[in-house]
Amino acid sequence: MLEERERKEPAMNPFQKNESKETLFSPVSTEEVPPRPPSPPKKSSPKICGSSYPLSIAFIVVNEFCERFSYYGMKAVLTLYFLYFLHWNEDTSTSVYHAFSSLCYFTPILGAIIADSWLGKFKTIIYLSLVYVLGHVLKSLGAIPILGGNVVHTILSLIGLSLIALGTGGIKPCVAAFGGDQFEEEHAEERTRYFSVFYLSINAGSLISTFITPMLRGDVQCFGDDCYALAFGVPGLLMVIALVVFAMGSKMYKKPPPEGNIVAQVMKCIWFAISNRFKNRSGDIPKRQHWLDWASEKYPKHLIMDVKALTRILFLYIPLPMFWALLDQQGSRWTLQATKMNGNLGFFVLQPDQMQVLNPFLVLVCIPLFDLVIYPLISKCGINFSSLRKMAVGMILACLAFAVAAVIEIKINGMAPPQPGSQEIYLQILNLADDEVKVTVLGNGNHSLLIESIKSFQKTTNYSKLHLKTKSQDFHFHLKYHNLSVYTEHSVEEKNWYSLIVHENGKSVSSMMVKDIENKTTNGMTAIRFINTLHSDVNISLGTDTPISVGEDYGVSPYRTVHRGEYPAVHCKTEDKDFSLNLGLLDFGASYLFVIINITNQGLQAWKTEDIPANKMSIAWQLPQYILVTVAEVMFSVTGLEFSYSQAPSSMKSVLQAAWLLTVAVGNIIVLVVAQFSGLVQWAEFILFSCLLLVVCLIFSIMGYYYVPVKSENIHQPADKQILHFQGEVINLETKNTKL
Repeated sequence: MLEERERKEPAMNPFQKNESKETLFSPVSTEEVPPRPPSPPKKSSPKICGSSYPLSIAFIVVNEFCERFSYYGMKAVLTLYFLYFLHWNEDTSTSVYHAFSSLCYFTPILGAIIADSWLGKFKTIIYLSLVYVLGHVLKSLGAIPILGGNVVHTILSLIGLSLIALGTGGIKPCVAAFGGDQFEEEHAEERTRYFSVFYLSINAGSLISTFITPMLRGDVQCFGDDCYALAFGVPGLLMVIALVVFAMGSKMYKKPPPEGNIVAQVMKCIWFAISNRFKNRSGDIPKRQHWLDWASEKYPKHLIMDVKALTRILFLYIPLPMFWALLDQQGSRWTLQATKMNGNLGFFVLQPDQMQVLNPFLVLVCIPLFDLVIYPLISKCGINFSSLRKMAVGMILACLAFAVAAVIEIKINGMAPPQPGSQEIYLQILNLADDEVKVTVLGNGNHSLLIESIKSFQKTTNYSKLHLKTKSQDFHFHLKYHNLSVYTEHSVEEKNWYSLIVHENGKSVSSMMVKDIENKTTNGMTAIRFINTLHSDVNISLGTDTPISVGEDYGVSPYRTVHRGEYPAVHCKTEDKDFSLNLGLLDFGASYLFVIINITNQGLQAWKTEDIPANKMSIAWQLPQYILVTVAEVMFSVTGLEFSYSQAPSSMKSVLQAAWLLTVAVGNIIVLVVAQFSGLVQWAEFILFSCLLLVVCLIFSIMGYYYVPVKSENIHQPADKQILHFQGEVINLETKNTKL
């Protein structure tokens, strides 16, 4: 959630606390510049309870809370939606998740240009919020199973996500600054407190939404499955509320007109310097001290000096995307890891996508802890813990977080049942007859591959591995029951799990081979199926819209996934009778087989056996990696932006914000590329990211060692009301009082 703080930091930075000026650069041609229309007279806005706080900021803060609830609530369930609703694989789900995140950090540049050069902040927020709402509507429609097939759902989802990215990114640079515009110049202290409240509303919206929307997804059933439509619809409703609340304050807002975009001016200055240097590459032309000095023919020295200071900081930004590549995997790879763990904490059961709530919670704890306790203690110890050193330590902590994640992933894989390899199968034998059966598995040449004596309804402890001669093979089985010998044959295919079901057939026995679920349910749910020994069909209702139908006389149902929990009274129905079955606890990630039997004097019962054991590793083991990565985020993100703002001229701070957001976007692209093309198992991918960031940290440390910080008093500050005119195709440099 700290990336949201970044757009508020200028107001809270100690080097800016008393600033009320910002330099705006407007390019002019040789034509005469038309006079700027006179500013409208200032009006006194209503205050909150007689204080110095404008009433209009209440609408802006509520708007931000609802918008952040909308964004983070939708994003919390996005990876599982890709995986289990659209049925994409883990790599594709991760790639699209990070492509969406990356787009959300590219579009703020577009929003800033629209607001500063065309519509102004108010209209930009209104219009892009409408786009935002439309994106949520399409995203929710794409989660309704009855609306078309998988192709329709995919198209609606991708269009919806694109519109959401444009909306959330477009208003990102506008809302906080628009709130700052509401304050008078003499109320700088109140403005600083406003940004603190604004940041609190962001984390409150994130904290609540990442806890609630996974519950809407998992605890509410609609259309017979997880209710993704509701999990996306509620955040969409919150965005509608955000738009309505913001529009309600329209008459109270101060709405400064657009005055030109400094980001565009910097890009033009850099481009002109590069192109001019390329045109004048002859050896006869004298060299200049700095490559940006080649822009002096068109742009004023003041602007060129500021851009030089900016490029020094942007050079330090080059390694930063790697940190964001690790940080933003909390919502993708770490959520997928949580689906393979046990969410039962004893006092509460956590959904896999609810673990993300730890990040905003720990951020709110760590920021005051570091600012008020840890950093002062380090300072008292005489340690020069500079900003660049804090950022380097943050990178190292993120490396450790992913090393811990890799260790946990290895442990999870060690607890998982082994997977059959090429020309291998796993077989278990279930005896549903009323007495012991001896089973012999015969291979080619009638030599015995497996011999087991199994008592009636004996629960097997494990599967037996059998080797095949080819990819598919026929096995012969010899069943010895009482004094009878029965021979049967079944076909199997490599890399599968099978159960041989032996049951009574009159006075003899017979068998059937059924394919079992191949591996654990990776969404943290439970897989169950039924065998019906009764002489009539059974319909079983598990709280979903569609009951499970099991045929008579040893009919086998398909697998059905259900949520983890106790099922003491599951309603069942035959043609002439209703009854209930006690299924007991169905735990995370397990696979169960229930045999419906009629026991004398006890009635109808469900005999339960566990094909695949439940997830044994507690989800609480993810806590250390979340603590490490959140502390890394606090040390890296907050410190990095504060350092950047302290080193840049005031006129370049908006450009710096755009560059910072671009590093986040590039970081998500790195994850996208690695997820699609690395081909590594998950624990190895975690180690890869950890090692890459360690190398980047080393490079960043070397760059920081040679970086000479600029003292705050040496940073260029323009004079108030200064106007510099240059003839020809030069820049008209104006310095104006601003609200923020």
